[in-house]
Formats: sequence, C-alpha cells, structure tokens
Amino acid sequence: MSSEVPEHTQLLVIGGGPAGYAAAFRGADLGLDVTLVTDEERLGGVCLLRGCIPGKTLLELTDLRSQVRRAQDRGLRFGDPDVDLDRLRGWEREVVDHLVSGLHGLAEGRSVRIVQARASFDGPEQVTVSRDDGTHRIRFDHAIVATGSTPMALPGMPLGGRIMDSAAALELPEIPERLLVVGGGYVGLELGSVYAALGSRITLVEVAARLMPIADQELVEPLAEELADRFEEIHLETTVTGMSEQDDQVQVDLDGADAPQQASFDRVLVAIGREPSSSGLGLETTKVELDDDGLIRVDASGRTSEETILAAGDVTGGLQLAHEAFHEGIVAAEAAAGVASAFDARAIPAVVYTDPQLAWCGWTEPEAAERGIEVDVVRFPWQASGRAATIGGGAGLTKLVHERYSGRILGVGIVGRQAESLISEGVLAVEMGAVLEDLAQAIAPHPSLSETLHEAAMLGVDRPLHAPSL
Repeated sequence: MSSEVPEHTQLLVIGGGPAGYAAAFRGADLGLDVTLVTDEERLGGVCLLRGCIPGKTLLELTDLRSQVRRAQDRGLRFGDPDVDLDRLRGWEREVVDHLVSGLHGLAEGRSVRIVQARASFDGPEQVTVSRDDGTHRIRFDHAIVATGSTPMALPGMPLGGRIMDSAAALELPEIPERLLVVGGGYVGLELGSVYAALGSRITLVEVAARLMPIADQELVEPLAEELADRFEEIHLETTVTGMSEQDDQVQVDLDGADAPQQASFDRVLVAIGREPSSSGLGLETTKVELDDDGLIRVDASGRTSEETILAAGDVTGGLQLAHEAFHEGIVAAEAAAGVASAFDARAIPAVVYTDPQLAWCGWTEPEAAERGIEVDVVRFPWQASGRAATIGGGAGLTKLVHERYSGRILGVGIVGRQAESLISEGVLAVEMGAVLEDLAQAIAPHPSLSETLHEAAMLGVDRPLHAPSL
C-alpha cells in the first residue's frame, strides 16, 4: 500500500480512519498535495476494519435470526437456523474488503499519497516516519492528527486471551457457552446481542444504575426490558474487582448488591469505553495541548494551539462516533486550506443497533433545562402505529422535545425498529430550526414508521389522529 515518502507535502494527515481519510479526501478536492500516514495496512480505521461495520454486519444476521424466531408466533414456521461460524466470518470479511477496496480507489482517484508507517512530530513543521525501509522525514505546511482511540482495559486487568475487547469479539473466535459483558453502553449491548443470538448465555454488568446511562432513560426502558429476556443476567451498580484466566475459563470477582461475589465464564468482553491515541506522537515537540484525559484541545475549526497542526475525530473527544469524525475531518481540511469552516452541529445522531434500536439527537429535557429553556415533550407510542403493528414493533416510542412557546424542535428520540434511519428526519428538523407545525404539515406515507414523527407532531399541535388528545 505504501507510496514513496515525499520530502514535503502541503497537507499531512496522520491516521487512516473516518476523520483521517475524510480530511485527506477533502484536502485533495481543494487542490492540496496530500500525504496520509497510517500504521494500518488498509484505510478505514477502527470503524471499518474492526468496529462498526463488522459489528453491524453481524447484527444484521443475528437480527434476521431473531425475526425468524418471532415469525413462528405469527404463523410462519422455519426450522431453527444453523450457525455456520466460518461462513459468518467470511461474510464479515467480504463486506469489509469491499468497502476497503472502495476507499483505496477513492484515494487513488484523488492522488492521495498513502504511506504505511508510524509518524512522530519533530516539531511544528516536520514528522519522522518509520517503516521497514528505515526512517524518513516529511516537512508539511499543515498536519491533521486523526489517530483515533483505543479500547480501555479495566485497571490491573489487561486485555488478551479470553478477556476480549470489541475487536477480538468481532473476530468470532468461538461461540462461548457463557460470556460476561462488562459495560452497558453501545458496544456492550450490541455485541452482547450478537452473541446472545448466536447461542451464548450472557451476563452483563454495568457500574451505573441503568443501561445506556448517556441516553434518555425513557427511551432505554423498552430496550432494557427486551434485553432482560435475552440476557441471562444483568447486574447494575456492579463493578469487576478482579479477573484471572484458569485453563479454559475466566474467574471473575464482582462487587454489586445483587451480583455473585465470584463467577466463572468461558470468555469476557470488556466494553467500558475508549481512550484517545495521543501518546507516542511527539506532540511534546510542539505547542499542541492535551487535557487531563489525553484529548487534543481544538477549536471549532479543528485548530490546535500550534498554528500548523490541526486535529479531528476521537483523539479530540466528542461523542467518538464515525459520522462525527467524518465532518470534523472535513472541517479541519478546509481550515488547513484556508477555507472558513467550523464544526457547528446542533444535532449529532446517536444510534444503538440493538433490537429494538435506540436513536436520538439534539437535547433531552434535562439538557434544555441546563440552558434555561422551557420545553414540553410529546410522545407518540407505537402501539398506535399501523406499520409498527404489522412488524410486531408496538413497544416502540417516538419522542419530540420542543421549546414551550415557539414549538421549535430541540431534540428527538426514537426506540424501535429502523430507528437508525428514522432519526435522520429528526436531525434535519433540529438543524433547520423546524417547529412542530412544520413536521405536522409534512405528509408522511401510511403505513410507515416514519409516520410516527408526523403523528407525534400532530399530537403536539393538538390535532391528533391515531392517538388520544393530550
């Protein structure tokens, strides 16, 4: 993959993930000579190579298996699906390989120079890159640091062997009979759902008092109820105090009111968050500042305190989502090219790809209250949705948070099937400053799940159709 190492480049991008390749592509489109340095063999970063894309590939198949099981209650009989683990792995690789190939084609078409190496700053205008043929120095006009993040391990309990991070879990080493999932956030719930569908007995522990503590509790409740049926045990307000591998088991010490003090599992998935990959970059030779968590401090344009260096993506914090990183990378590249640009999103969508899916954007009621804004909330239960009834999704909910006096939509939350797609309409409403009347006047197809947003707005303007008046 490596190209010849140039002596000078106008834009140097360090990192080949969503923020990195987005920055490189945008920079090239703006006419810059771009060199992207990555220590990976392929473009894509964690999201494509061992994160969201492999994960969603498996979730799609496991969701299909769940639908087959539910279909039996509705009169459609299938035999219990067999799991061909080798073919599952193969399909996952095919999807990733296809998308990686597309990225490399896009890079080649833009004449982005890709250098497979490790990069370290020698100062504000030069890096040293190290690869098999030795070390090389590249001078740059501007550099964008987009090195991403890495999974966090439990203190004193390193990852490896039967103690897996998300990347190891996505390789499907086996289907363990008993799997402990540590962490009740995105990754823990999604991969726990995958392994549950494949036949593992799942125990999940979460240090907080509820699952998905960053999300609206009202939206999380239907998902929590579903997972309580699929997972063997869920222990909240519980911590792992020790782990050790013994033969083909992991012995785990737990501290929680309703959790056993000790338990044995075939494998453990640690999904407690990610930390920025900001060390080992030589940033100490520059004026770039890090916060106490190792995040690179940037302004709205991705600029650091060093004039020639910008940063984007997980290494700068935020929600650490790929779609956020795309936009941050684009903004940083534009700023490096002298284009007036800033990251100023009102609504960054977040999605948990479980069954049911959970999605939200904008502000919740507490977040609006923190800003001194009086809000009202309108809820449309999916029991009143014709389309939800046809797919057995009546437990869903669509929720709109709006400013009390103007009706301006400030936040949208959805729990139910296809929430990943439905939330985009909510994002547009928040970003455009739409009011309830705008959404109520927009005609939605019937029957459809998108209709639940329209119905919620109709309820909010006191013209309910398929729900009783407030």
